[in-house]
Amino acid sequence: MTNDKRVYLYDSTLRDGAQTQGVDFSAADKAAIAIELDRLGIDYVEGGWPGANPTDDAFFAKPPKLKKAVLSAFGMTRRPGRSADNDPGLNGLVNTGVKTVTLVGKSWDFQVDVALEIERSENVAMIGDSIAYVKEKAGEAMFDAEHFFDGYKANPEFAMQCCKAAYDAGARWIVMCDTNGGTLPDEIEKIVTEVAKVIPGTHLGIHCHDDTGNAVANSLAAVRAGVRQIQGTLNGLGERCGNANLISILPSLMLKMGYETGVSEEGLTRLVHVSRMLDERLNRAPSRNAAYVGESAFAHKGGLHVSAIEKDPSCYEHVEPESVGNQRTIIMSNQAGRSNLVAKFREVGVEVDSKDPKVNALLDEIKELESNGYSYDGADASFELLARRKLENVPEYFRLESFRVIDERSWDRSHVLKSTMSETTVKLYIGGERKMDVAEGNGPVNALDAALRKILLPFYPVLANLHLVDFKVRILNGDQATGAITRVMIESADDEGNTWTTVGMSSNIIDAAYEALRDSLIYKLYKSGVKAHGGN
Repeated sequence: MTNDKRVYLYDSTLRDGAQTQGVDFSAADKAAIAIELDRLGIDYVEGGWPGANPTDDAFFAKPPKLKKAVLSAFGMTRRPGRSADNDPGLNGLVNTGVKTVTLVGKSWDFQVDVALEIERSENVAMIGDSIAYVKEKAGEAMFDAEHFFDGYKANPEFAMQCCKAAYDAGARWIVMCDTNGGTLPDEIEKIVTEVAKVIPGTHLGIHCHDDTGNAVANSLAAVRAGVRQIQGTLNGLGERCGNANLISILPSLMLKMGYETGVSEEGLTRLVHVSRMLDERLNRAPSRNAAYVGESAFAHKGGLHVSAIEKDPSCYEHVEPESVGNQRTIIMSNQAGRSNLVAKFREVGVEVDSKDPKVNALLDEIKELESNGYSYDGADASFELLARRKLENVPEYFRLESFRVIDERSWDRSHVLKSTMSETTVKLYIGGERKMDVAEGNGPVNALDAALRKILLPFYPVLANLHLVDFKVRILNGDQATGAITRVMIESADDEGNTWTTVGMSSNIIDAAYEALRDSLIYKLYKSGVKAHGGN
């Protein structure tokens, strides 16, 4: 066992997480999530499998610029009967330009015999050849030993032979994968302890699936036994029952076990934000009782618990809520959330005196808005505008009078859709004048955006380099059918590489879209330091 207290975190949300039923990341989703992981302090971000699908190809063709995290590409060892330098899959990986490549290979003799139908010696050679080739061409190679624990239990000698081949070929990390999620913590700790006698723990990683509900426990058990890399996903995304949840693993490692990671104490306070950001991108409600980050994780309801909490929070709270970016909630109390709000101000660059009465007023307003369906966890731009309007001043760049949307569809005699067209008329005040313009688009939001820009661009040319990256709609009360409240999230970007997200909410989806679109335009103008022409 090593005494080294540094544990490296490897996030596979963008590949393993994409295998979750109902999850379909776009290239823009992947880039945004990778940037959040980088800000959090994750060491490795696995971008996907180049050549496996168009989304991963698009992602690696224009990868996000990460400041700290290492971007990794995933693939498999060379094919049987080929040399490593003549294998299209391996060449596709090293040609992406990434400096780290993770290769999956078999480590269970049963899989080699039945699935690959090759000699076991050839499988070992495939691993060694591929790792050596990737290390030479890319710089850093990892070996993901598929079905390692099943393989070790069946034939420990062969499983270790596979791992040793990768290690001897120069692999930085040998990652033991509990592929079917069936291994229990005591087994993990026992087997990893034996492996660490052959391969140093500073080169060992763990990759657990959650089919028995033990992925987090298994990952922590592996660390106790010596491994120094943990692979997992945000919120435990993954096929079947999911992967090890890094959101739960991180604070357990740092706050309870005393290990160091690439995440700072300050970075750990972003945990709730990152978890909910992912849920917003997936258009799903966050789990209220999720460990550490759930809305109910530090919620207390009346009676003896509350009186005890007031005297000593540690009675019912195993860590301080603020340490992971969460907050204590005493049901029916208006005091919850103040410190979190002030911390959020600092995060977006708003300096404020926590004793300022405006803070309480803003907190009350945010609670009211969020109780009605708004969510600012994944919409920092809208939150910043709301805060600055309340505490400082945001110029009135324009004032909307009205807009009208006409949506037209036409079919031919065979009931085949012939054409679609949306037209928007916008009336607004700007620069002391009342302006009106009309634009067409391939949908109502596109037409609304085009009409607004036709009026605004002559006054604010900086908006020319703003473009919408993503548009997400979530129904908040589905029991109301077509009359349900709708929340719209819009992600925007500019030519300088800045990205931001805004939110709107209404029972009318077009009105919700306008709110998010308006905030996006105003945020760009404000951040660009543009002087307002006036709304009047």
